[in-house]
Order: sequence, then C-alpha cells, then structure tokens
Amino acid sequence: MADNNTIARPYARAIFEVATGAGALGEWSESLAVAGQLLGDRGLVEYLGNPEFSDDKRLEFLNSLFGKAGSHLLAGGDKRGNNFLKLLLENDRAAILPEISEHFEMLKANVENSVDAVVTSAVALSEEQVQEIADSLKQRLGRDIRITAEIDETLIGGAVIRAGDVVIDGSLRARLEGLATALSK
Repeated sequence: MADNNTIARPYARAIFEVATGAGALGEWSESLAVAGQLLGDRGLVEYLGNPEFSDDKRLEFLNSLFGKAGSHLLAGGDKRGNNFLKLLLENDRAAILPEISEHFEMLKANVENSVDAVVTSAVALSEEQVQEIADSLKQRLGRDIRITAEIDETLIGGAVIRAGDVVIDGSLRARLEGLATALSK
C-alpha cells in the first residue's frame, strides 16, 4: 500500500495548479495549513471514519469546522475548495490533508524561490545570529530563506540547521558523539 506522501502528491499538485491559476497561492496555503493541522488530530480522523456518516454529513461537518478555524477556502463558500474537499471525501483521502498541505508548501516555495529553514540551538539566538545564518544559507542555496528558531537544551551547544534537504549539524552533542565513536574504534 502506498504511503500518505505518495498519495498526497497528485492532490497537492492539482490544488497548486488551481491556486496558481486563480492567483491565490497565499490564501490556499493558509487554508490548507489550517485544515492540515486540524486533520493531524487522529481523534478527528477516527470520528470522520464513522461508517454512519455519509460524505455529505462529513462535508457539512468539515465545512463548518474549517470555517470556524479560519480555513475559508475549504469552508464551503469557495466552489473550488468545496469541490476539492468533496473529492477527498469521495476517495477517502481527507486524512492526508496534512501531507497535502506539506507538499503544497514545497511547490509554493519552489515557485517563490524560497526555502523554510529550522534552526535548533541549545540557547535562544539573537536577531543578528539568525540573520547571519539566513544570509549564509541564502548564499549557499541561492534561495530566499525563512527561518524558524527552536530551542533544544539537549544539544548542549551549537546548532542544527534544516533547510529543505540540507541538514547541517554543528551541535556540540553531535561532535561529542563523533568523538566517542572515533575513540571506540
């Protein structure tokens, strides 16, 4: 059986084409992010899987839920959004909305020539440090960088940077593990 990412790609590409054609990448990005976050809850997915619910009832429930959460394009008022949601429900694919959202974001970032980077450090980074990292990544990757900073005290020191497929592990923990491995040989 195919994994969720494999199944999500064609749906993400299809809705990306719709969004691009409508000039609404930002709106779709926001709506899919909200919907994906909500459907990342396994309890909600199980609730939707109740065989007593028809697709129409599921659609009505999701339209209402998405509308209250701010996913306006999937709240029933937008014909394309409603049709997209109907298609997902008919094919029993609503549970992969988190993966569809992720793939949509990758396609959007590719078009915008940007990449999201996560910098995980042992302590909070200053604005100057974050900007230095962004500038270095921009030079290395040739793309605009959007950085999110996270703190993980288990790193001891240094930082781990994830930008697309690139992972740079400059953490003290990784260096110590490397040293321990070298010494054990």
